[in-house]
Amino acid sequence: MPRFSLTQLRIQLQSYRQYRRSRRQLLALDDRLLDDIGINRTQALKEGHKAFWKHSTFQKGTNEER
Repeated sequence: MPRFSLTQLRIQLQSYRQYRRSRRQLLALDDRLLDDIGINRTQALKEGHKAFWKHSTFQKGTNEER
């Protein structure tokens, strides 16, 4: 049985908070800025509405919709 670590829990919670913040910021971008980062509005909405504990489906260097 793995040991419970408060440090690991704190790190994971910080990651979740960062995912949530990043996704909320992504939803606030206009179409020009989305184009600058290489995604479209549909991709931004899909990513922005994910639950904070789920990882991104975007891969660096790709502009394909998943």
